[in-house]
Amino acid sequence: MNANVDTALRGIAGTFILASLALGHFVHPYWYLFTAFVGLNLLQSAFTGWCPMMTILRKLGLRG
Repeated sequence: MNANVDTALRGIAGTFILASLALGHFVHPYWYLFTAFVGLNLLQSAFTGWCPMMTILRKLGLRG
């Protein structure tokens, strides 16, 4: 499968959100702050066009 940066970013963001929600429910509510961080990062990237995770994924060799 040829994953591009956009596909990988959506998968990572979804995984981080679901994992942090589960951790917030089962481990400690402070994990919900990580959920908020991911959401805020997605929101700022919508306005600025820059996302730190996309930079990381490109350096790892994903195209797109």
